[in-house]
Amino acid sequence: MDPALCSELLSFLKPETRADVRAQALEYILGVSGTPEGRQSLCAEPRLLQVVLDLTTEQSAHVAQDAHHVLVNLTSDPTTHKSLLGHVPTLLPSLLTLLQDPTCPFSDSTCTALCNLSREEESCQSFLQTLKQEGLCQLLHMLCTPKYNGHASLDYLGPLVCNLTQLPEGRDFILDRDRCVIQRLLPYVTAGSTVRKGGIVGTLRNCCFNHRDHEWLLSDQVDLLPFLLLPLAGGEEYTDEEMESLPPDLQYLPEDKERESDPDIRKMLIETVQLLCATAGGRRIVRQKGTYLIMRELHSWERESYVSRACEKLIQVLIGDEPEAGLENLMEVTVPPDLEETFTRVDQEDEGSLDQ
Repeated sequence: MDPALCSELLSFLKPETRADVRAQALEYILGVSGTPEGRQSLCAEPRLLQVVLDLTTEQSAHVAQDAHHVLVNLTSDPTTHKSLLGHVPTLLPSLLTLLQDPTCPFSDSTCTALCNLSREEESCQSFLQTLKQEGLCQLLHMLCTPKYNGHASLDYLGPLVCNLTQLPEGRDFILDRDRCVIQRLLPYVTAGSTVRKGGIVGTLRNCCFNHRDHEWLLSDQVDLLPFLLLPLAGGEEYTDEEMESLPPDLQYLPEDKERESDPDIRKMLIETVQLLCATAGGRRIVRQKGTYLIMRELHSWERESYVSRACEKLIQVLIGDEPEAGLENLMEVTVPPDLEETFTRVDQEDEGSLDQ
């Protein structure tokens, strides 16, 4: 940004400047933040970034709202994250304080900015270091507290927590057996907005990459599988023998039972079940609980080709033979690079043929 323009904007944004002038200057910055070039130029100006952050608590609701929108725009570009966090060390703590304030009218924008900042692994690591366990506990409390903030839905808390579980530290917190965290999330697989549900299901999927926890997740202590299968189940009829093989929560569902309406969430649910099949113990439990029946009916009903393909992959695991000795844990099998490329190409070809 031109130094003269930056200095002029800073002078317009001083506390002693007339409110209408400050508002107009911030509106200009908001417009600049809407383009990739503008975001890069703003992120090269630490003083301007700090002023924008300070204005998120401005008494004027219009100014505070625009300041939040500027931060949402800036954080939407992953290439700005390093500059933002480096130039404004107080950014994460300040946004977290705003997010945790149950009276803040702009918490949805704050949550969106934090969600953006946690998408990339490097900035997510900074986020976790800032949060610490106490902050994580507070985020989970907010996520599981209906109407925590009367002015905001806080739906993006779901994707935010999901982003944090891309790292082992985030997954370990959710899977801590002494905290009963993951159990608190399970009811929200089928409750709330698509954004919130997608974040919760994404969190569960990420946690299932910790294969040593699979049998615990499938045990009565967590009982994860019925929560994953229920959104995929319809109101189809089963034989008495088939019905008895299903978990109680999936038996005798009403004829008008609707499946999860969002195809991306359906795909994530299927992928999460497939991850649970990575270990021999996990496959045994998943098979015993009638998962094939739910997948069979889902595949007949499904109209989205990419979801059908995910369903077919899981069915192949459920009805296939067990791997040979020494290869029972599919997550520990090393695939040669040439075969990995072949499998990727076949998957892409299959998906292309399904789309035709």
